[in-house]
Amino acid sequence: MIEKRQLKIRDRQITSRRLISAVGSILAKKGFKGVGVNAVAREAGVDKVLIYRYFNGLQGLVATFGKEGDFWPSSLELAGGDLYKFSQMPLEKRLSAFAGNFIRSLRKRPITQAIMAWEIIETNELTDELERIREESIMEFFQMFFINDKPQVDLQAIIMLVGAAVSYLVLRSRNIELYGGIDIRSEQGWSRLQDGIDQIVKSALRLM
Repeated sequence: MIEKRQLKIRDRQITSRRLISAVGSILAKKGFKGVGVNAVAREAGVDKVLIYRYFNGLQGLVATFGKEGDFWPSSLELAGGDLYKFSQMPLEKRLSAFAGNFIRSLRKRPITQAIMAWEIIETNELTDELERIREESIMEFFQMFFINDKPQVDLQAIIMLVGAAVSYLVLRSRNIELYGGIDIRSEQGWSRLQDGIDQIVKSALRLM
């Protein structure tokens, strides 16, 4: 009896992972218009009934993909793998480390890049769900590591502008090589951009 229960749990976990992976695969290839119950079940090779049984429907599956499918970097990843060490850094180094970690985490996620590109041209309840998860993650990180800093500049605005710039340039690197003469597909180009971000941060914090 115990073995059968364990087999059922394992089968459910395997099927759930296949469905979560199928969502990411379809989003990357076809965008949000391609995501439907039948399409996801077909991609995963399972009965569509399981989407309702395991996730209460398509929106629940997409939400789980956003949280568990390696869609967005975790706070641990954005902190460089050590939350305590990151929290003890001076503000300037914390901002610089966050920028570098965000650049690396986004560049290594081609599926996330494809989804973010699709989100620019499509909006629906599924895009809203992933945006909600991303916003919650961003704000959780900000509140964990920057909310107690009291600089004389709008630190939240600076962080979000850096994040937006990084996101845009990573997405553009999917289709172009040079942006303003900087190679945004090379490590050298991104090293230059990181140096530029560091200079912006230093200049802003001098106002403190």
